[in-house]
Amino acid sequence: MTHDHDLDLLPTEAQTAAALNPPPGRNGGDLVVETLHGLGASTVFGLPGQHALGMFDALRRSDLRYVGLRVENNAGFAADAYGRVTGEVAPLLLSTGPGALMSLAALQEAAAASAPVLAIGSQIPVAGLGGGRHGYLHELRDQQASFRDVVKSVHTVRTQSQIPSAIAAAWQSALTAPHGPVWVEIPQDVLLARTTLPVVTAMDATPRDLVPRPELTAVAADLLSRASRPVIIAGGGVVRSDAGGKLVALAERLDAPVVTTFGGKGAFPWEHPLSLQSWMEDRHTTDLLEDADVLLVVGSGLGELSSNYHTFAPRGRVIQIEADAGKLESNHPALGIHADARLALSALLDTVAERHDPSAPERVAALLAAVRERLDGQDLAFEREILGAVRAALPASSPSFWDMTILAYWAWSAWPGALHSAQGAGGLGYGFPAALGAAAADPSKPVLAVSGDGGAMYSIAELATAKQYNLPVTWLIVDDGGYGILREYMTDAFGEATATELSRPDFVALAESFGVRGVLTSPESLRDDLAKEFATPGPSVVVLPALLKMFAPTHLG
Repeated sequence: MTHDHDLDLLPTEAQTAAALNPPPGRNGGDLVVETLHGLGASTVFGLPGQHALGMFDALRRSDLRYVGLRVENNAGFAADAYGRVTGEVAPLLLSTGPGALMSLAALQEAAAASAPVLAIGSQIPVAGLGGGRHGYLHELRDQQASFRDVVKSVHTVRTQSQIPSAIAAAWQSALTAPHGPVWVEIPQDVLLARTTLPVVTAMDATPRDLVPRPELTAVAADLLSRASRPVIIAGGGVVRSDAGGKLVALAERLDAPVVTTFGGKGAFPWEHPLSLQSWMEDRHTTDLLEDADVLLVVGSGLGELSSNYHTFAPRGRVIQIEADAGKLESNHPALGIHADARLALSALLDTVAERHDPSAPERVAALLAAVRERLDGQDLAFEREILGAVRAALPASSPSFWDMTILAYWAWSAWPGALHSAQGAGGLGYGFPAALGAAAADPSKPVLAVSGDGGAMYSIAELATAKQYNLPVTWLIVDDGGYGILREYMTDAFGEATATELSRPDFVALAESFGVRGVLTSPESLRDDLAKEFATPGPSVVVLPALLKMFAPTHLG
């Protein structure tokens, strides 16, 4: 007997006919791209390799847009950025062995930043799986073992019929809070073999909701309602769950000041009267957080950078909302609520009592004034002017992507609003390929990438990608002749620096050799030069020779 609620599961006559007569010339790679299309993907990133050619051949028979980069790690960074700016899964197609392993640093950053990247790599033929030494090209004893400690989940395929289910399971895993990268691997012969399986149609891989336990949110609401000095720390989980509006509503209901972590920038309006902004590495901020009698931490594990290098020692009650169970109470005892930030904030808004504290904006203003006073005493006007010029030139709606460089370290604290950086895992080379991924997601607006000269060398090959796809990315390279932040660290620690000075190319001439506009700028013309490039279609490189300094740390006592 067929029940009414089963009728939507029955195929139509047209679907039955299509299933019984699949088009000829398809292989296992077609099942991959058909599944991605059925799940809602529109763009894929990657780099072809011998074992993965079945997937790449199938791309020409699909509607998926392919953006190919020149290095697998950079392709991973581009996919990471695409996932961050869209909130959608970013497929990343890779080959076996060296190609796969080259993506690991990018996938580590995606894991640290909770970016939903679906990496699909090939494998040696099925007969070679199992750890034997068969001598296949690119052979690893256990390829997935290299990924298991980096990604959220690993999915291995051995037959064509397993492809749709494995990719759908990985897709769901990538989008389930906390978002993150996942790994699927498919043997070469499975990808290349002809298939008579039906064309994969639309699939449902809806992520599971991570709902807070009501007894915990009830306790949290009571603590916040009765608090004398509540403060909120907003981390990247607020950004990833698109919970900024609910955060603002809760902060205003409680009159609670809000500080955003570096990964949480953009979660709270920069100029809001309750905004402590992002000065997480300033002792004045640390003192205010320690003085809170109730501290609500949303979407942050209070790791190294978010705790002023673990000098933060809260004296009040801590409430921690975190989708990653491994981060709950990992650094400080707390009322731990394992939940998606958006759902938990919604629950608190339903139950928390309104409180009024006219002194809260005054405490915020006093804190920001103290931070300014500390910076004013350090001869850092030049650095602040450079950052201000970049911010003034960039259109308000344009995203920015920052490598691990001194100007980025400034931006973590001082940039007004959202930005994207590699501060999760801390690897070099993120800024430019990530900006390319964001531009692929929305080529209607200019995108900013910022690197130092050392980090820029990781990504030079992607100038060819920028030119090939005519992506509107302006790449600011701050050239200080070496690894500037490491130079500062070593000089402070040891009295002099070693292995930090670099020979580097003429970046302007190098860009022009790729057919990309190159501009040599100066501090005085930086704003105008950047603004001109943002207003001009296509990619460009702006080189600023400058030696920047960092503000003095406050965590060293």
